[in-house]
Amino acid sequence: MTLHVSNSLTGEREPFEPQDPDSVLLYYCGLTVSDLAHLGHARSWVHVDVMHRWLEQLGYDVRHVENFTDVNEKIVARVGEDELGESEPDVARHFVEEVLTDMRSLNLKRADVYPRVSEHVPEIVGMVETLVEKGYAYEANGSVYFDVSEFEEYGKLSNQSLADIEQQGDPDERSEKRNPADFALWKAGEAHPDDAPSGGETWDSPWGEGRPGWHIECSAMSTTHLGDSIDVHVGGRDLVFPHHENEIAQSEAATGEQFASYWLHVDLLETAGEKMSSSLENYFTIRNAVSEFGPNAIRMFLLSAAYDNTQTYSEAALDEAVERWERLERGYRTAVDAADDVDARTKVEDDELRDAVAEAREEFAEAMNDNFNTREAIAALLSVATAVHRHVDERDEYDYRALCDAVETFEEFGGDALGFALAGEADGTARLAEELVELVVEVRENEREAGNYERADELRDELAALGVTVEDTADGVEYHF
Repeated sequence: MTLHVSNSLTGEREPFEPQDPDSVLLYYCGLTVSDLAHLGHARSWVHVDVMHRWLEQLGYDVRHVENFTDVNEKIVARVGEDELGESEPDVARHFVEEVLTDMRSLNLKRADVYPRVSEHVPEIVGMVETLVEKGYAYEANGSVYFDVSEFEEYGKLSNQSLADIEQQGDPDERSEKRNPADFALWKAGEAHPDDAPSGGETWDSPWGEGRPGWHIECSAMSTTHLGDSIDVHVGGRDLVFPHHENEIAQSEAATGEQFASYWLHVDLLETAGEKMSSSLENYFTIRNAVSEFGPNAIRMFLLSAAYDNTQTYSEAALDEAVERWERLERGYRTAVDAADDVDARTKVEDDELRDAVAEAREEFAEAMNDNFNTREAIAALLSVATAVHRHVDERDEYDYRALCDAVETFEEFGGDALGFALAGEADGTARLAEELVELVVEVRENEREAGNYERADELRDELAALGVTVEDTADGVEYHF
């Protein structure tokens, strides 16, 4: 089976063919670090993570670059606020640290490089100089603008004509620009957001002191770390225009090469019909979500809708994700326990279980090769859980080989491909971890017996944040990873 992807550039479902048959160059537009990350950000992160993982399972060496925008007016606006720092770099550093913590909590694979705008100003200035020299950009009062009329293919990603584009950028730029649709590559002077106590960082340039424009940043960082032409560019659907359109124009004008072969856009996570956004204050932070539901349930929620479909946030949807994760985990634990049971036999054969596992593997691969359809891939894994439970419930002796195949399927596809942290996937530290969890569970029980229910609940929640689910049953306390 060949991977097919929905390419926003062409509007077609296409077979995936990277420039190098052995490797993939992948760039993802990362965060502007001006606030805590929320589930809308996590949706893109987790889907990009799964794309990375599946490409590796297909045998590709993936070079994954994801930037931090640490130079931005939104960051400047928070200088001096709530002890975040007294400068733009201080505020940016604070939120980069918070974002990295949230990434790790979601079990994301690390990118090869996390470039920051502030580290790449020389490359940005160099690209702007190239665009000016080639006649694609012009200077006005110390700022530099890209002339969209000079790039014949402008609008090819968003399917817009220049006549449809009335204005880009700040209104106060209008008098400096040749065309209303031109956009800033370099901005003269400091950033002065409303109510900000000070301006932002500035750098020397051939046009005077100033700051990079937003769009040029990703082009400079991508070409620096991945070269002039990449295979896959991923970003949010809301960035198609103007950000990604402008990335294409300035990159291809500067290098003369196609910037990206495949554009994959993650659709929005909505709350009550509106995009989840910090500015709308309708968001659920990643750390609060992970603390309440655990990382696996959050991944289950975010992967339960295909990346290019709009997803709706609700408590009911998260509760359903918890239930689906627990079904998957129980199936995995049942398969592991049964395979290790004394009644797992070499000569016992259950064709129904073997066929179910083989069919699920095929369905999983087919779903993932169909534009990374995680929704259908999860359904295939859950069918293995159902088949394992039926096998164990109906038999006194188990098919060892079939159970091992089921365990391998859970670990290869649920763990390696979808990024769930499954129990039992550990090295020699597993026993120590289990003993520590048992100790915390025992302390929790002591607190409950003493009537300290609030503290007991806090211990349960802290274990949940670490991926350990504690259940109070009629037979006593049970826990599982």
